[in-house]
This record gives sequence, C-alpha cells and structure tokens, in this order.
Amino acid sequence: MHGTVIKSTGSWYLVRTDDGRAIECKVKGNFRLRGIRSTNPVAVGDGVTIKEQSAEAGEAAFITEIDERRNYIIRKASNLSKQSHILAANVDMALLIVTIARPETSTTFIDRFLASAEAYRVPVCIAFNKTDDLTPAEHEVLDYWQALYSDIGYPCFRISALKDEGIAPLREMLAGKTTLLAGHSGVGKSTLLNLLIPDAHVRTAQISDAHGTGMHTTTFSELFELPQGGALIDIPGVKGFGTFNMEPEEVAHYFRDIFRISADCRFSNCTHTHEPGCAVLQALEDHRLAPSRYASYLSMMDDKEEGKYRAAY
Repeated sequence: MHGTVIKSTGSWYLVRTDDGRAIECKVKGNFRLRGIRSTNPVAVGDGVTIKEQSAEAGEAAFITEIDERRNYIIRKASNLSKQSHILAANVDMALLIVTIARPETSTTFIDRFLASAEAYRVPVCIAFNKTDDLTPAEHEVLDYWQALYSDIGYPCFRISALKDEGIAPLREMLAGKTTLLAGHSGVGKSTLLNLLIPDAHVRTAQISDAHGTGMHTTTFSELFELPQGGALIDIPGVKGFGTFNMEPEEVAHYFRDIFRISADCRFSNCTHTHEPGCAVLQALEDHRLAPSRYASYLSMMDDKEEGKYRAAY
C-alpha cells in the first residue's frame, strides 16, 4: 500500500494512504536510506510503501520502502557531526520566516538556509514577519535586507501574521504548492500557519523576555493542507543551520551573487579568499557585494571544523 508521510514525531509516522486513510506507522530498525546517514530515515513529504499488520493483535504498520525523492532540505544533525537531519522531502518551495528583532534572525542563518536550499534545488521565498512591531532603526534594517535579498533573486514579503497584514500575496503564492515553513522559534510560524489554515489549531507561545528568543511550540514535523490547494509542512524552529556534505569548492555555487561575480575571476578554481585577480574580493572592495554575504560564505567554507553550527532544534 502506498501513501505520503504527513507527520513525523521521530519515533512514529502518520501516513495518508492514496485511498485517503491515515495510518500510524513505524520504521524497522534496520531501515536506512541508501547513501545518506540520517537521524530520520523518513521525512514528512516522503512517498512510502507500507505494510499493515494485524490490527487485532495491536501491531503497528511498517514503512517498507521509500520513493525516490525529487528534492529535500537537509541540515547537519545536532547530535552527530557526520549525520544529517532531513527537514522535509518533495517540496515545491520553502518559505523562510525572518524577524528583524524579537527574536533577531541573523544574516548568517538566512544565508546558510538559502545556500542549502540551492544545493538541493529548492526555491526559497523570504517572509519578513512582525513588521508591525519595529522601531524606525529596525525598519531601516528591514529595508536593507529586503533590497539585498530581492536583488539576489529571492522573492520577499513583508507581513504581520498577528495583524493579518500583507498576507494576501503570500496566500496567492502558496496556492497549489507544497511548501516547507522554516525559521527560528518565535518568528511567528505557528501564528502564520493558524492564519492560513484556521483549523490547524497549532499552539503558539510568547517570546522569552530573558533571552529575546522563541520557545518551542512545534515539537514534530507535520503537513497541513491549505484551503486553496497545496500544503504547508511545519517543522520545529531551527536554532542553527549546519551545512551537510558540502565541499568547500562547491560553496560559492550556492551563493547566487558570488557565483555570478566569480565568472570574472582570473582562476577557475579561485576560492575567493586570497587569490590575485579575484573578482569577488574586488566586488567586496567596490561595495558591489554585501559584507554579510561574504562573511556567511567564509563561515560555510570553515564548516569542516568540528562543532560549528550544530545547535539543537
């Protein structure tokens, strides 16, 4: 029997079968994805084959096969540096929720997410949330960030999920697509989800006054169907975004702006760190490349160092 994984708790999975049933399933202990060392061998969005057991004996159904994925979003696992954690599979796009403050989303986090999505061929849009709660100085930061990422080629939206502002164009873009909803805890993912899908009833929480960070309200990954067609995959808030299985010489390919500029480098194998005739370093000096983007690039080049960007969910 075939179906799609619509919920994952890490220990069991809810599969919506092709005939419309919802069946709780487990994964056999020896089930592992070929070629991927992952903490979660099955992710929300995966197409799977399941085998039902005896309901009378109280036996759970088992996932026996996983379909080939057309794409996925992956990050370095928080517990083991050589393993990965798959956030979602078979998505049409990702919507990264960003807040300028309360909590602050760093450009390093944004750039790492964008680069990882580029590596696995997942389009990304950015939604700047909580725009109703910004100081004049914070509005200037928002203006700069929106201009920066729009110029690179990422569609940007200004929204207030709490006040239902700026949601119409976002709702239109999401229609008919399966979208991964990502961002730090506290950026308003659950509030936005409840606004877009009123019967989702996802729990929300206040920001921690002590640290200005979000408190986890989503503890597992789940797919919710949108009223206008399509679906949102909600995942726990991500603190850090460690890149997985990415070689240093590949990193520049996943920064659209750096990759475009690098076509003019003197050497084809330029690392954009010290070489003569480096167009990227020249663009940085000429203020044609944002320093924050270059800093993010360097941080990902250094990811071979153990312990970098392995914060837990």
